[in-house]
Amino acid sequence: MEFSGAKLFLLSGDALLVYRRDDRPDIPFPGCWDVPGGGREGDETAEACVLRELKEEFDLELAADRFVWRRRYPSWRTGASDSVFFAARCEPVEIEGVTFGEEGQYWQMMATDDYLSAPDAIDHHVERFRDFLAHG
Repeated sequence: MEFSGAKLFLLSGDALLVYRRDDRPDIPFPGCWDVPGGGREGDETAEACVLRELKEEFDLELAADRFVWRRRYPSWRTGASDSVFFAARCEPVEIEGVTFGEEGQYWQMMATDDYLSAPDAIDHHVERFRDFLAHG
């Protein structure tokens, strides 16, 4: 399956794992709220991609059978392959084990309503999160 990258909505209770992107002009969506995930490496599967990114960015390990939702969307980048979005749930004790990586300014667990109304959340991610909440 061709895809350019994968993202994960990781929920614990009614809160979503998010991080504040670096505020640099050379990256997409500087300073915005983002969710774990990133670009595909080699021929990895979408599941392997998002789980690798979760490990790199937050030092969290999940098994693929923890995914409760998966959906493919057109990429926001013109001419790029589709992106794959996942959702999973975790326990608070798992969140306590987060060790934040080198990308981004800081992370937090954000109430889902706050994420949905955050003016500095990435718009198309919010749309996909709404899709998950409605159909996941």
